[in-house]
Amino acid sequence: MKAVILAGGEATRLRPLTCNTPKIMVPVLNRPFLEHLVAYLKTHDIVDIVLAVGKLPEQVASYFGDGSKFGVRIAYSTEDFPMGTAGAVKNAEKLVDDPFFVFNGDIFTDIDLSAMMRLHRQRKAIASLALTPVDDPTTYGVVETDSEGRVKRFTEKPSPDKVTTNMINAGIYILEPDILTHITPNTFSMFERDVFPPLLDSGHAIYSYPSSDYWIDMGTPDKYLRLQHDLLRRHPGPEGAEFEGESFAHSSARIEGPVLIGEACSIDRNSMIRGPAILGAGCRVGEDAVIEGAILWLDCEIGRGARLRNCLVASRCHIGEESEVLDGCVLGDDVLIGKANKLSNGIKIWPGKSIEPGAISF
Repeated sequence: MKAVILAGGEATRLRPLTCNTPKIMVPVLNRPFLEHLVAYLKTHDIVDIVLAVGKLPEQVASYFGDGSKFGVRIAYSTEDFPMGTAGAVKNAEKLVDDPFFVFNGDIFTDIDLSAMMRLHRQRKAIASLALTPVDDPTTYGVVETDSEGRVKRFTEKPSPDKVTTNMINAGIYILEPDILTHITPNTFSMFERDVFPPLLDSGHAIYSYPSSDYWIDMGTPDKYLRLQHDLLRRHPGPEGAEFEGESFAHSSARIEGPVLIGEACSIDRNSMIRGPAILGAGCRVGEDAVIEGAILWLDCEIGRGARLRNCLVASRCHIGEESEVLDGCVLGDDVLIGKANKLSNGIKIWPGKSIEPGAISF
């Protein structure tokens, strides 16, 4: 089976983390998100993958190449401008044949793709959509179906008084190649707005595949943080902490898992790391520093007595002595909090604040 992964958007919801990094390359458990998605597809014998890429495609291609290192075959379809979900698939038309999967590039899930494909073939649908339940459907695209799972209508972000179901579009489709004839080439186009509703109106069979398996749209900072916390709790390392390579942790440092620590990290005396938390490779944690529930990318330096809690910190950031980065804060690459050279006055970054790459806060 073949899959098209939609990764051509600007990923504005994840800024500032995606200012310098494509969304599918942001680290999850210290590996690019796309690597997890590829491994998931392989478990369902999906080894032919088309990446519909836009922003910074060279980063993706330099890491994944033709996919052989990961046991798959990867082809690239490059967008010169954002084309939407349907426009991006139309742009990759020459690379697909037979029924194929389409994935939004920010979905992490355990949905049974093999079962979904079997049902699609039994029903002889032109398209099948994975659906997932949510507590609040008013911020999503709601999909109404009949008792046999046939799709009746799509409602985008319904008001509370218009909600008829909590089942939403999970961003995973199976499409017959014929559907591509219904998409205008070289045009921004969305399946849920421009393609599926007209097909329903003309009597084509579109079916649903409802699932309560794990599903999360990690396209926002809070969901990205939650995904990593969920995965750490699901697969804690030995004694709650896992070291990916040689690192130094002082004997007086306390590490309470689940914690993942990349290679070449240094954790100084009397510091505390309380999971779920992740240190990317090359991070340095100073004396008496406290890290709780935080996700750090590569080569970050945390000064003496600094405190990080439930925040996201991109690569090469410096958090000065006695400074605090608190709940919901998001720092882009190369951010400096407090003064350099360990002379900080103890800067506090308030909860929920985002800081663009390269910014300096004294």
